[in-house]
Amino acid sequence: MTKAELLEIVSNLESSGVEFKRDDIRPEQLAKEVVAMANFQGGMVLLGVEDDGRISGIHRENLEEWVMNVFQSKIHPMILPFYEEVRIDDDKKVAVISFPIGISKPYVVRHNGKEDIYIRVGSTSKLATREQQMRLFELGGLLHTETLPIPQTDITCLDEARLLNYIKDILQDPDIPQTPEQWQTRLLGLGMLSEAGGKICCTIAGLVLFGKTPRHYLRQSGLHIMAFHSEEKEYQAALDKIIDGPIVGRWDTVGGGKALIDGGVIERFVEYITPFISEQSNAIDSNLRRETAWHYPLEAVRELVVNALAHRDWTRFIEIEVAAYSNRLEIISPGTLPNNMTIEKMKAGQRSPRNTIIMEVLRDYGYVDSRGMGIRVKVLPLTRAYSGKEPVFELTDDFLKATLYRKIKK
Repeated sequence: MTKAELLEIVSNLESSGVEFKRDDIRPEQLAKEVVAMANFQGGMVLLGVEDDGRISGIHRENLEEWVMNVFQSKIHPMILPFYEEVRIDDDKKVAVISFPIGISKPYVVRHNGKEDIYIRVGSTSKLATREQQMRLFELGGLLHTETLPIPQTDITCLDEARLLNYIKDILQDPDIPQTPEQWQTRLLGLGMLSEAGGKICCTIAGLVLFGKTPRHYLRQSGLHIMAFHSEEKEYQAALDKIIDGPIVGRWDTVGGGKALIDGGVIERFVEYITPFISEQSNAIDSNLRRETAWHYPLEAVRELVVNALAHRDWTRFIEIEVAAYSNRLEIISPGTLPNNMTIEKMKAGQRSPRNTIIMEVLRDYGYVDSRGMGIRVKVLPLTRAYSGKEPVFELTDDFLKATLYRKIKK
């Protein structure tokens, strides 16, 4: 880093990714700032800079060795920082300790026999709340929230007909459970049920896939769909509905075919949204039917909604939102991407499922691409060919939003 680059960073003051500290900081204080930023987006600590941006310089002997010892003894899991010293003038130097976003979250500070988890909030490092800690464990792959038990539920909350349809017709398993005890054993093995405190409860995966009314117990389940006749949200929506129920449909597979008997959330979504993303032609075809003109490729829309259902973050207490506007369609899935996944990696076809049980069941039904490359294989080429515009993906700490732009009439 050059002197000019450093001075520019200092002039912008502290932020979510930059922290100023004197070089007489205590080991646990340095560890706290590093852990908070590693649990967020990574960043840098400048030693020898006051909180107000004044440069006081570094004075501690063997500072680099001291910093490395702090990283080894106070921070877990291990982080490998980049250390450099930038000379400001003949008398002053600033130490720059930089490190990327952590890929083994949550990172903790080990001090006085305790392990504390910190997160970055603006330019401040704070102890993580219980909910924030759970989110970090989930991001780091140490907690699979889809397997968490849901209080006040039991096997009767699941749709028996859909479960039988799944075991018998979708999986084609010849060993069909015959008694309540056998069903309980099978569903425990599949991750649809879980034991908690001596009681058998539905897991999140079991309830959202096969539950009769999941939102009664899990308010963030289902889909919130809206439609507006303008380019922005209006007070009076043309459509404003929350779809509750099991994600998967019930299918007839007799004769090798596959016919829908009773739709799940996915099929009901398509039914509700169709009038707002398509229109009927004035002309009648040879079969005396009016041709449907779609504003967006239906297969791409369906793929994005299925992905949102499969990969959403269950530590967020809001529904997936799908909104149709006069010029675009937006699908917003709560939570950021899992750990080190990025939009570019997602578009390239890299796979990193957050909810593996839900994903595998949807793959069994054929709702998702068997290779897990629906975005690359379906969404990107279909939308380019259909509207001439790329879909836009926006990622924040709170949501992933996919936007499809409406096909322009010629």
